[in-house]
Amino acid sequence: MRLRAALSAAFLAAGAALAVAAPASAVANGNDVAPGEYPFAAKLSMPVIPRADGTTYSSGCSGSLIAPQWIITAGHCFHDVNRKPVSGPVPYATSVLLGTNVDQPGKGERRKVTEVLQAGKNDVALAKLDAPVTDIAPLTVSPSAPVTGQQVTLAGWGSLTEVSPKPSDKLRQGSMRVVGSDATTASVVGVAPQKDTSACSYDSGAPYFVAEGASGRLVSVESTGPDCPHSTPETTSRADILAGWIATHAV
Repeated sequence: MRLRAALSAAFLAAGAALAVAAPASAVANGNDVAPGEYPFAAKLSMPVIPRADGTTYSSGCSGSLIAPQWIITAGHCFHDVNRKPVSGPVPYATSVLLGTNVDQPGKGERRKVTEVLQAGKNDVALAKLDAPVTDIAPLTVSPSAPVTGQQVTLAGWGSLTEVSPKPSDKLRQGSMRVVGSDATTASVVGVAPQKDTSACSYDSGAPYFVAEGASGRLVSVESTGPDCPHSTPETTSRADILAGWIATHAV
């Protein structure tokens, strides 16, 4: 889910016993990721999220492996019935898929989230897995602030459109460019394969990274933006300001 989509979902008819929050199909106007690329990219699935009125809905987010037993994603992916971000035991069952470019039986590695830590400084959370992932190189965290003009890659499991969005069964990517930043966020726009390549529903928490070493260096994390596809700036959460916090907890 993305923040805007998640908030909209809160106002769905109370009579619906099960509804799908508007999160993304997988990087609108992006490219499919080739087998073996970006194994650190994670798909988070939440099939039963409770509402304050007693009904439930399903949703999902994207993320990335940041340590053998930790995923980094958007903070708003984990919340209470009033949509307030929460830390502690995972508030609803959340499964994680890693190490594959397609969501199919027998593909990749599957884990469950047991614990959530909210960063607080920006829209970022760490999700602890029930068992370490030892055969995938995690992303490292950028030690420096995003630079205007810097090119980054977005990889996510979100939707292709905001019209009846649903999580994708394929990991997709796009080339993006940083166009500005402030104390906690960085703004990005699409570069390729199209100018309106952009994050979509269910891309919340997806990594923006640069290739480096065995995996890559995390620059920021998807937070929110206009309906996809779009060519206007997307708001992402800076990773560098959390480097110390991540190093302390994600061990």
